Amino acid sequence: MSTDVKRLITLLATLLLAALPTTAARAADGDAPSAGQRIANALRTSPVYVDESYADAVPPSRQRQLADRIRRTGLPIKVVLTPLTKGDAFDGDSHVLAGIVRDRLPDRRELVLITPDSDFPDSLRGYEWPADTHQASRAVAAAGFLDEMRDAGLADLTAKAVDLVAEGKGEQRYEEATADLGGPSSQSTKPGPGSESGSGSDSESGFGSGRTGWWLLLAVPALALAALTTRAALLRSRKRSPALPQLVFATARAADEAQVRRRAEAEVLALGEATRAADVATTPGLQQALDAYAAAGTVLDRARGLPALAGALALVQEGRDALADSPGLPLCFFNPLHGRAALRTGWRPLGRRDRLDAAVCQECAHALRDHRAPEVLTDTDGSGRRVPYFEVPAGRSVWSATGYGSLMSPLEGFNSARPRAR
Repeated sequence: MSTDVKRLITLLATLLLAALPTTAARAADGDAPSAGQRIANALRTSPVYVDESYADAVPPSRQRQLADRIRRTGLPIKVVLTPLTKGDAFDGDSHVLAGIVRDRLPDRRELVLITPDSDFPDSLRGYEWPADTHQASRAVAAAGFLDEMRDAGLADLTAKAVDLVAEGKGEQRYEEATADLGGPSSQSTKPGPGSESGSGSDSESGFGSGRTGWWLLLAVPALALAALTTRAALLRSRKRSPALPQLVFATARAADEAQVRRRAEAEVLALGEATRAADVATTPGLQQALDAYAAAGTVLDRARGLPALAGALALVQEGRDALADSPGLPLCFFNPLHGRAALRTGWRPLGRRDRLDAAVCQECAHALRDHRAPEVLTDTDGSGRRVPYFEVPAGRSVWSATGYGSLMSPLEGFNSARPRAR
């Protein structure tokens, strides 16, 4: 028997011995209500649940107004406004939240549920069971695109979503609200929590406490076997996978900071060598390239995360274009780690009237065309939350101010805001 297999068996035994007493203790002492159960309990007395962190945006008086508005529709509409953060009881996923809450409601045969949208900050998402009878998904999505909702608060946006669901013309309203975006109107979404069993994390599973022990007995070995299989597959893929192409980067969620840093170091070094080899007489953009090289080196030295590392790459790209005297499109606006943009397109952030002229890669262009969320590079805002980098105030981030070249030259932005080029 191999050493890896012995270690796996030991790990399984330890997990099972640790899990079963915990399960027995929970069954004996009784669990405190989970986050999903607390929400479901609250929805039994009111169709509106608002987490205390949203109390300022939707105070009790507005909650009562929303509840009255829902009751007048005569529809089984429920509103759950709670923050979603990766690692919370719902894993920061609105789909998981919707499935868990529905599973814990006493009558779940007919339900329209309005929740925050985990893909788009400050937006809402609609779910409906057993089918999209009232076109709730499109109705709720349409609310965020309406010009009248451009500066609306959470309470007003939710009220408009309720009205559009009650109207029953979600498809039409969505088409009208997004007509100026262009492209087909199909909305690609992750599979919704529409099954009878719902979905959720371990702490929020739909199984009763009496069955948790059996679930662990089955799940732990299965998970371990899956992990072992995945490990073997990874080992095989490492032996045969070719080197990554020069301009191919991992997406924001999968990118390894150390790998991107090494890439940025190599790119900055290569730009420096290219500037030294350039002929002053035949390279009109040499000074700009030298400035971009110096700025990229400064940013790289101070970089403490992917946003700044991506900034160094954007400066390198500008320097290369200056040397070639053929300025092209900058790196992708939504995620500069996608590489150079393929085209420019108009993009209007949800809930806003103004449109940005963004340079995007082909992948992000397809996402916008299909009304899906592009894969975006994230950064931390003033409160420490992870948000799309362009939602960080421009006064705090040169990359938010420049869009990595879509909104302003990275070099120009760096020179005008050196203290915040983090």
